[in-house]
Amino acid sequence: MKLSLLIVLIALTICFNCSESPKERYIFFLHNRFLEEHSINESHPEYGRTEYNEILSAFKKASFTVISEQRQSNVNARDYAEGIVAQINDLIKKGIHPKHITIIGTSKGGYIAQYVSTIAQNPDLNFVFIASFRTQDLETIPDINYCGNILNIYEETDPFGVSAIGRKETSTCAIRHYKDLQLHTGLRHGFLFKALDAWIQPSINWANGHYQNP
Repeated sequence: MKLSLLIVLIALTICFNCSESPKERYIFFLHNRFLEEHSINESHPEYGRTEYNEILSAFKKASFTVISEQRQSNVNARDYAEGIVAQINDLIKKGIHPKHITIIGTSKGGYIAQYVSTIAQNPDLNFVFIASFRTQDLETIPDINYCGNILNIYEETDPFGVSAIGRKETSTCAIRHYKDLQLHTGLRHGFLFKALDAWIQPSINWANGHYQNP
């Protein structure tokens, strides 16, 4: 009888998190400002159409559950981030480990993602900020405080993205994994309008926990 009880206890210990599949990973994708004010099929006069559906498809093909929506016009970044944090907390309550949740944002979506990082203050969440940091942000948006595993992607010809190491250094949360990734597509800010492997694949790698070589 005692041996049977011991076996049951061992089984329960091994299966403590068995309700969560080890492959069950989530991506919250937050698009750029252009899609707040235009339809999915409209083209930017310089950068062309935002390949929103193609981007979501790429993440889904990589076996992620993707959560995304086309936002209404002129949403407040911090207020919208509060809603995302509430969804993240619901997933965590259901047994999804924070390290299996990644928030990816392009341009304005990247700023929303930074607020998600600030509000959630969960060091196990993964974040990919794309074309969404300028050095002047340290002064103009002082309330952002990074927390989580941070991948910052920017394009060398894009004026709206540089290394965010300054923000990392001023953030009070202990950041276990941080990396800057500079691209060389020559597409300026338009690179994020396209479903390019150049930024999508590193994002997928980061979401899978490959922090050393995204």
